[in-house]
Amino acid sequence: MNELLKRFSMYEYDNIQVTTDPWDQLIDQDQRIHEEERKVEMEKTEAVIITAAKNGVTEMVDKILEMFPTAIHELDSEGKNIVLLAIENRHIHLYQLLLKRNMVKDSLLAKLDYRGNTALHLAAKLGAPGYTDLSRRNPIAALQMHWEIKWYKFILRSGPPRFFLRYNNAKQTPAQIFAETHRELGWVGCDWLQITSGSCSLLASLIATVAFATSTTVPGGVGDGEDAGIPNFIDRTAYKVFSISSLIALGSSINSLVLFLSILASRCHPSDFEKSLPRKLILGLTSMFLSIISMLASFCAAHFLGTSSKLRNITVPIYALSCLPLTYFALSHFPLYIKLFWSTIHDEPQDTFDYAPL
Repeated sequence: MNELLKRFSMYEYDNIQVTTDPWDQLIDQDQRIHEEERKVEMEKTEAVIITAAKNGVTEMVDKILEMFPTAIHELDSEGKNIVLLAIENRHIHLYQLLLKRNMVKDSLLAKLDYRGNTALHLAAKLGAPGYTDLSRRNPIAALQMHWEIKWYKFILRSGPPRFFLRYNNAKQTPAQIFAETHRELGWVGCDWLQITSGSCSLLASLIATVAFATSTTVPGGVGDGEDAGIPNFIDRTAYKVFSISSLIALGSSINSLVLFLSILASRCHPSDFEKSLPRKLILGLTSMFLSIISMLASFCAAHFLGTSSKLRNITVPIYALSCLPLTYFALSHFPLYIKLFWSTIHDEPQDTFDYAPL
């Protein structure tokens, strides 16, 4: 790229000079025809920076702007500059680069394409239409809807509202475009949340039932006489682990149940996908995993108290093996969990999610 740009000379920037000199009428006819033919060819050929912006090649856009700053005013066949193209194609890295270099100026952000669309109109369009045709049990739709609403709000905050509060040539506002293009995606995402919350709430209720029964049980029984009502193993470390973990399991499972029930009762409005629903989902899953871990810990501690000293060296590896499935499941979903967590707490949209099936 660097070697090509060293030998590259844009015709628009180096050779064209706008003039209204009357002597221009005396140009040789053959030369005039040649200029017209070259102009037509230039119109048919898309500028390099436009192609790079459409494909999100940040390094190439950065280098071209460094060598040819006026290239930022290039337009594609639909009248969109590189700022509008970055917004339309959801190239967050390219848009952040332009913001960093202070190139997202009011004059560029307020530019309209040939259809009268503002930057917010382009941000309101669904970025990946193929993601609407999804199974109701696929989490991609909910995550995509979360990213889309954050991107729309981020562009809305990028400039004065007066830039965006207008109709395009089709008499549509950005809000209308967003509602129309994201309707099916919102339905699919809401269905996935409802199914997931229903399944998780059932699991949370079962864990709460078991945790409640466990918390009222005293391993080893209680003493009598002067020690009546006092657990026999109260001074043992394993008993302390059991009592604390059973309490955590009960509290976190009830908390998880309430959070998932709140998702089931949610209206699933597009604006809810920005923060409300993701936060409930993250907190609900965190509480559920914590309750499962605590329940396993309380079981292992209670079992350890009732195991003879000769068998304890054998039971410890078995306890570790019983936790492997949960560990594998948690680690396999940990990257997605972290991305969703960071995306929820930040106002700026983060990198797009990995859309491989989970």
